[in-house]
Amino acid sequence: MPENNAETRSTQSPSTQSRSTQSAVSRRSILTGTLAGLMAPTAALALGADTAAAAGTGIVRPLGTTRHITIYAEPLPGGLYGYGLTPGKATIPGPLLEMWEGDTLQIELVNNTDKRLSIHPHGVDYKTASDGSPFNDSFNEPGETRTYTWGSHVQTQLDDGHWLPGSAGYWHYHDHAMDGEHGTAGLRAGLYGGLVVRRKGDIVPDRTYTVVFNDMTINNKSAPNTPMFEANLGETVEFVAIGHGDQLHTFHLHAHRWANNRTGYLTGPDDPSQVIDTRDLNPGDSFGFQVKAGQKVGAGAWMYHCHVQFHSDGGMAGVFLVRNADGSMPAGAQDAIDRFHEHGGHLTSGTAQSGTQSGTQSTAESATGTTTAHSGH
Repeated sequence: MPENNAETRSTQSPSTQSRSTQSAVSRRSILTGTLAGLMAPTAALALGADTAAAAGTGIVRPLGTTRHITIYAEPLPGGLYGYGLTPGKATIPGPLLEMWEGDTLQIELVNNTDKRLSIHPHGVDYKTASDGSPFNDSFNEPGETRTYTWGSHVQTQLDDGHWLPGSAGYWHYHDHAMDGEHGTAGLRAGLYGGLVVRRKGDIVPDRTYTVVFNDMTINNKSAPNTPMFEANLGETVEFVAIGHGDQLHTFHLHAHRWANNRTGYLTGPDDPSQVIDTRDLNPGDSFGFQVKAGQKVGAGAWMYHCHVQFHSDGGMAGVFLVRNADGSMPAGAQDAIDRFHEHGGHLTSGTAQSGTQSGTQSTAESATGTTTAHSGH
């Protein structure tokens, strides 16, 4: 079993935290503003790619905050690349970034590779200079540092009574420039991550996990080396699901279900939202939801996987371990995990399926969350 390295909750003041130590800033302090003196520059969410600290309670800070973070793009073993919040700590997926509607992120991207690359967001507001694509001359040359600005907005009502949507949602970011106009090589190599924009009143979960179906891999790994996500019974767990590559997928989570809407929750007993446990997850798509770990089913080892059968047989499967409420291992769970690792039907090799990349993350420390360019470009 991997060691359960829960996320650090910092009690330091920002004056004692440099950008190289921002990963110690907790989700609660970032999203509620309860860390004394928390002001820009700081990280939107410096919690690693797959985990988030317990949120607890707190007063949500005023909307419209502008914050600055530095992200480093770096090479990883096996020809892979990743984004990280500190030098030498790049991961696949990159760090989960979070905003409240109305916030602005100023992202200073440091390219520590010998490749042209960028960072391109989905779902938020940005000018052409922050598009993160060669189309708009918005990218980093090797060794270059560039600032990208992402904004967000609340939903607004028009004079005619119609409503325009806000930015709240489960989004993502990725390279759009490596070895071509669309960053296909960067995506395949691991340059991607999750982006969550929350609305005032949204529930902040105890743990968040980023799950990326990238061609025939999950976070650029194949079973039995895929991420194992952990929670204790009853904790609120958030999944951010992202699709990349050339394959069509479905995301299925055993023994848990959610409403097919923005949050995964029903708004009341008459909410007509469809309740599901499987959803399509295709290239460029993203969605998210929250569940209570083990609700109505108890603790145990549960599988998540692509429900395209030859995809799951080919290694697109992983484990969601729900421990007992006290953190202990539930009966039978270790046997299930052992059987998963001995599963002979799961392939463990292939293009972009190397399990050698560094910077794995999640509370289980096992999670790490990947054709050619247009000839006319």
